[in-house]
Amino acid sequence: MNLDKAIEKVLVSADEINEICKRLGKQITEDYKDSDNLILLGLLNGCIPFMSDLMRYVDLPVQLEFMDVSSYKGGISSSGDIKILMDINTSVVDRDILICEDIVDTGKTLNVVAKLLLHRGAKSVEVVTLLDKPEGRVIPFEPKYIGVTIPKYFVVGYGLDFNELYRNLPYVGVLKEHYYMKDEE
Repeated sequence: MNLDKAIEKVLVSADEINEICKRLGKQITEDYKDSDNLILLGLLNGCIPFMSDLMRYVDLPVQLEFMDVSSYKGGISSSGDIKILMDINTSVVDRDILICEDIVDTGKTLNVVAKLLLHRGAKSVEVVTLLDKPEGRVIPFEPKYIGVTIPKYFVVGYGLDFNELYRNLPYVGVLKEHYYMKDEE
């Protein structure tokens, strides 16, 4: 199957993503220029393409770490049940943490992770996201760095998935409804 056939429309092109990464990388470099202990923390698996591209534009020494945190159970909406499947391997005490996320939707997962890191002694915790979907929020949450704000579409590509598929698209697109509605029935 040609993956592009499942896409209703491209929402954020590969070129736009590259420009977003440059812009955010420059801002992060400026904001953390006095930090000597920045951890770029990726939330697996969706963060991988964005984090990989973004970090090329962050002109600072950073430590990379990952957590696998889940709130989806294969569907199109968050279950609200946050599970840490793989924890960070490094102490966060007195460290600046920048959580790298593909999309901020409900805000629940990031709220839990940010509070946990602060509880563990992090000096600061902020979020950089490629996509912000504020219409999906169920709790107040505002990422510090936002690539682009999108409407309440179900999107895939560039790390975002439906049932673990479509992550490898080089852009963010709206998945045709009939691809995911058959699983929700």
